Amino acid sequence: VTKLRRGLDIVVATPGRLLDLMQQGHVSLNAVEVFVLDEADRMLDMGFIHDIRKVIAKLPEKRHSLFFSATMSGDVVALAQSLVHDPVKITVTPNQPTVEKIVQKLMFVDKENKDSLLISLMHNTDLKKVIVFTRMKHMANKVADKLNRAGISAAAIHGNKSQTARTQALADFKRGKVQVLVATDIAARGIDVDNISHVINYNLPNEPETYVHRIGRTARAGLDGSAISFCSAEERDYLRQIERLIRYHVPVDLEHRFHSETARTATGADARPAPKVVRPRRPRSGASTRGRSGSHGGRGHR
Repeated sequence: VTKLRRGLDIVVATPGRLLDLMQQGHVSLNAVEVFVLDEADRMLDMGFIHDIRKVIAKLPEKRHSLFFSATMSGDVVALAQSLVHDPVKITVTPNQPTVEKIVQKLMFVDKENKDSLLISLMHNTDLKKVIVFTRMKHMANKVADKLNRAGISAAAIHGNKSQTARTQALADFKRGKVQVLVATDIAARGIDVDNISHVINYNLPNEPETYVHRIGRTARAGLDGSAISFCSAEERDYLRQIERLIRYHVPVDLEHRFHSETARTATGADARPAPKVVRPRRPRSGASTRGRSGSHGGRGHR
């Protein structure tokens, strides 16, 4: 706070802390010339979007804005379009990924058998310190719960968890109190944990570069490491994209008892996720149906 009072050229802050300082009168953004939003996808995943918008509302209209994101999902693109005007887009193509020192294995499995396969692996193989990756937050919770009920210590980490809960889960994982950390990609970004023996892709990522980031959590500092990927029928196309990127056909384990030939041989529409069904919105209680479709043209009578 003392340094802020003296005046600074650059301030690096989390959205919540910056808002606190602004409300206390320690920071004014009236003279900001350059605004940088880093790790925008992680900010979105962590639920910081409302704080970000509050900060931006206090910035001068004339400014230079820089927006950085490792991934560009539809939500991230929408956020970018709402924050920057007439932007220049720069995409950095990653170098050829290096995954040679990681022992990779692929297991074809029906999605309803993934939990059983994971528990079987944890009970019957030498998996010591493991990160399990899921695509969705609710899936991370479900997998962690299933593991704990099976007697395998696990904790979930994702954007809907509080900072305190995420910090505690990571500390328990580092100390060995928790054997398995179940994580979403964005929540796991920046995690630096030594001696991870295995990375398990419970869901294959829909962006092939993410696969490289995931499995790179193991086999660090010259140590051995393994990556095991579960692939159901609707993830077959994701697998094709991953193998094209890494220029390597991941060896397949055909001997495990949950092996699925349906997943292994899936092609066409069966090899892709089913399209999302958009459900019509339910009318609000008390709203007039006639008002929606009649001459008033609104959401009910005014």
